[in-house]
Amino acid sequence: MKELNQKIMTFLMFEGKAEEAMNFYTSLFDHSEIISIKRYGANEAGPEGSVMQATFSLHGQVFMCIDSYVKHGFTFTPAVSLYVNCESEAEIDRVYAALSQGGQVLMPLGEYPFSSKFGWVADQFGVSWQLNLSGNV
Repeated sequence: MKELNQKIMTFLMFEGKAEEAMNFYTSLFDHSEIISIKRYGANEAGPEGSVMQATFSLHGQVFMCIDSYVKHGFTFTPAVSLYVNCESEAEIDRVYAALSQGGQVLMPLGEYPFSSKFGWVADQFGVSWQLNLSGNV
């Protein structure tokens, strides 16, 4: 297992969708990978095979996630977003299209006073993403 040197990590709690989300996210960004997955075994707290704890990286930024076996009265909120500086128009268009599919558009991809190309979406898992064309902050 890789050693994690990142002191502060974003932690994402899913209810049964952690592995699906990690696979989706790592498919969107270059230099991304699932680093580790620890699964619940038989007769453990969570459903067997679900994610007890996992780490993955998106373009070098490491995240941690779990599948919570407890149903909560909350989920992700747009008050906290993953902010991505996209390197090209092709990248921002591709990532925006993928993240908005099955999700919710919070701000359509377009020109705004603070950016020549920006979009904000909550993806199919409820995670909020702000996408900006690099050099436009």
